[in-house]
Amino acid sequence: MKQPTTITTALFATCAILFAACSGGTNTSTNTGTSSTPNSATNAAATTSTSGAIPIGIAFAQTSNVALLGQEGVAGVKIAEKYFNDKGGVNGTPIKLVLQDAGGDEAGAINAFQSLINKDKVVGIVGPTLSQQAFSADPIAERAKVPVIGASNTAKGVPEIGDYVARVSAPVSTVAPLSVKAALKQNPNIKKVAVFFAQNDVFSKSETEIFQKTIKEQNLEIVTVQKFQTSDTDFQSQATNALNLKPDLIVISGLAADGGNLVRQLRELGYKGLIVAGNGLNTAKVFAVCQQACDGVIIAQAYSPEHPGEVNKDFRAAYVKQFNEEPPQFSGQAFAAVQVYVEALKALDKRSKISTMSISKLRTELNKQLLAGKYNTPLGEIAFTPVGEIIQKEFYVSQIKIDKDSKKAKFTLLK
Repeated sequence: MKQPTTITTALFATCAILFAACSGGTNTSTNTGTSSTPNSATNAAATTSTSGAIPIGIAFAQTSNVALLGQEGVAGVKIAEKYFNDKGGVNGTPIKLVLQDAGGDEAGAINAFQSLINKDKVVGIVGPTLSQQAFSADPIAERAKVPVIGASNTAKGVPEIGDYVARVSAPVSTVAPLSVKAALKQNPNIKKVAVFFAQNDVFSKSETEIFQKTIKEQNLEIVTVQKFQTSDTDFQSQATNALNLKPDLIVISGLAADGGNLVRQLRELGYKGLIVAGNGLNTAKVFAVCQQACDGVIIAQAYSPEHPGEVNKDFRAAYVKQFNEEPPQFSGQAFAAVQVYVEALKALDKRSKISTMSISKLRTELNKQLLAGKYNTPLGEIAFTPVGEIIQKEFYVSQIKIDKDSKKAKFTLLK
């Protein structure tokens, strides 16, 4: 029993284009309204119509500054929906994604989860976008006994929220140290490090703890720790304070909009050293924010488009065809989350027809099955611990490279 705990440089218009593209195609039901329907046992006891399409809930940010990340998740699940339905769905029964906008805060995620569980009667949920949201919304699914798979929640303690909570996003404790070590490999003379983190975001706070622990373990000196808010746009004061201490390395934990602006302003103030960025900046959307200043930023990743698996080859081809750029990590993880549901549903249906189950029984049995399986995904082979933590073997470190002539940007793997 678990114990609950608390790559092309583009203008911002690209985000709107991506969102518009994600809103079309496939038989997806999109609900952007919120619901205040209270959670109750009677809802969980209702039956679901699985003789038609099987509803899987998607609770990603489609609005707010977090939409820079959420839209990549939407792109991944949409590709997964078409991919698996083209292959027969769940033993002949198609899946249907039901999208709810989780926004960028806890209230948005809570409303999305309540609507998906009580109104849309989904069999499981993928989301929310932020770890901060997960700590508020996942307990709602736990009480209703609805499976949740986090596709971008990497903060410490997320799987331990409850028995029905798992994630396909590798924990920050596994991924973050890799980028600091990569920076030291590029510049063994690094001695002094300046750390920046978004103090109002639980993931960034969790990540900076790992970064700072790694820095100390590498016998480096942290000369300053500068705090900011994810809503900030002006970082002149924090950046100036840090640069006055002449750091050899800067490490940032934030999200794409704020973190990208911080990177840009650090470069504008004359910083020429290496920058390590955390998972919140692990998106091609950051190129539009920091533009040429992105060049050289090092980011550890749990997904690579170059992974040789067959599923990843198909996913990569579909993504490139639709968006004319390489798929980012959040899209790959979102695809993997839908894949876990599809393959778990197929295995469960072979044992006992899911169309005959009440929705409460289906949700419970699906949760058991998805934790027990192994899956060859775009992330490579993955499985879950009994707690719902992902078991993943392969990780990567990339560096943003900007072509000075074409101004195109991409994540380049560091070998």
